[in-house]
Amino acid sequence: MKIAVFAGDGIGPEVTREAVRVLEALDLPGLVLFEGDVGGIAYKRHGHPLPAETLEIARSCDAILFGAVGDPDCDNLERHLRPEQAILGLRKELGLFANLRPAKVFAGLEDASALRPEVASKIDLLIVRELNGDVYFGEKGIRILPDGRRQGWDMMSYAEDEVRRIAHVGFRAAMGRGKKLCSVDKANVLETSQVWRDVMIEVAKDYPEVELSHMYVDNAAMQLVRNPGQFDVVVTGNLFGDILSDQASMCVGSIGLLASASLSDGKMGLYEPIHGSAPDIAGKGLANPMATILSAAMLLRHSLGLEAQAARIEAAVAKTLADGIRGGDLGGSHGTAAIGDAVLERL
Repeated sequence: MKIAVFAGDGIGPEVTREAVRVLEALDLPGLVLFEGDVGGIAYKRHGHPLPAETLEIARSCDAILFGAVGDPDCDNLERHLRPEQAILGLRKELGLFANLRPAKVFAGLEDASALRPEVASKIDLLIVRELNGDVYFGEKGIRILPDGRRQGWDMMSYAEDEVRRIAHVGFRAAMGRGKKLCSVDKANVLETSQVWRDVMIEVAKDYPEVELSHMYVDNAAMQLVRNPGQFDVVVTGNLFGDILSDQASMCVGSIGLLASASLSDGKMGLYEPIHGSAPDIAGKGLANPMATILSAAMLLRHSLGLEAQAARIEAAVAKTLADGIRGGDLGGSHGTAAIGDAVLERL
């Protein structure tokens, strides 16, 4: 079992270190870890945010545990050299088109949510986000209009086959959960979304047990804070999914608790916390590593098929939180290593 560990920038190395400790504590036979540079640190060492040697490591492994990328020192670089291109490049090169972001309130953390506790307690949803299309990967540029004004432009588009494959991921996920799927789009004003909606309706015929509904993205954002308990599986495009999944993180109490998986058609997956590199607290031992630890659990489940071990990690994290071990993001005083120690003790 070969796992690539790309810690990245900022707090990435700190939180990834704790997740690796948890993986190693499971004493999995045949587990081998390979480290590589990505993001700002990769640019500084190799001249590119996704060096060829790092990409080769990724291709040779069964899964990737990813920390975070982002470095203020690199903000003025050309776009193709900025740290964020590492994650975009890995998604493209490895065919990682499906992003899974579960959001569920842990028992005892209802008060940590920005929502009323009785509303927050009902959150248990999965956001399935398409990763390889939409405006992020469309043609883009900056041009000068005839009157001399600068204009930035980005093309949003989806081909029907791109929608169809992410639709199947969402429907299969719904079959394993509450058999409810909400497709989020903006079909009232976007032709891209009209194609999205049409294909979702077509694919739904293959899953008659799943209840399909549609919601415009602005309404979905409102419903996530008004009545999040209504959602089971949410399927949406790259741009809308990016925004809604971050919103969901605050509904459950902290972005430091949410893991994610980016999957291909096969077993390969990239697993990362949804938070950024947080350069303001990097190196201070303050970051909450739980999202990265939970990402490691998703790695075991989806890429290695180790459900029992994944469940052990998730139970250990839940017990740690229930015992009052919390980082600053949740109003606690425990640091990165202390939280890692606590999870290991309960594991």
